Amino acid sequence: MSERPAIYVLDHDFDRLSAMLEKQPNGNATAEALLQELDRATLVETENLPAGTVTMNSLVHFKNEGNDAEYKLRLVYPRQPEADEDEEHVSVLAPAGAALLGLRVGDRIDWPLAGKKTLSLKIIHVTHVN
Repeated sequence: MSERPAIYVLDHDFDRLSAMLEKQPNGNATAEALLQELDRATLVETENLPAGTVTMNSLVHFKNEGNDAEYKLRLVYPRQPEADEDEEHVSVLAPAGAALLGLRVGDRIDWPLAGKKTLSLKIIHVTHVN
C-alpha cells in the first residue's frame, strides 16, 4: 500500500464521527479503519480548512483508478435524514466514503478491501454543500 496522504477533518465532524464510531459493533472493518484515519487526522476549524478538502456533506468528484470510472457523490453520515433521495451519496461507513474523508483535490489513496483487494481513488474536485 502506498503512503497515505495527510488528511484534514473539521473539529465538529471529528466529534460527531467519534461519537458515531463508539456505537459501532466490534469487527466492523471499515469503522475500525475510519477510526485509525481519525487518529492521524489534522483537526481544523472551518476557516483553516485547506481548499478542496473532502468534509462531511461535501460533493466529491473522484476517480476509481481501478476501473477508470468517475463518480460525483455526497459524503454523508449513515442513514442521514437530510440526504436528498434524488442525489447520489456515499456513507462515511462505506469503504469509499471512509477513504475519501479528509483528502484534498489531487490526492490519491489506496484503501484496503476484504479479500486483499484495494480501492484506489483520486480526488478531482470538491464542492462544499450546506
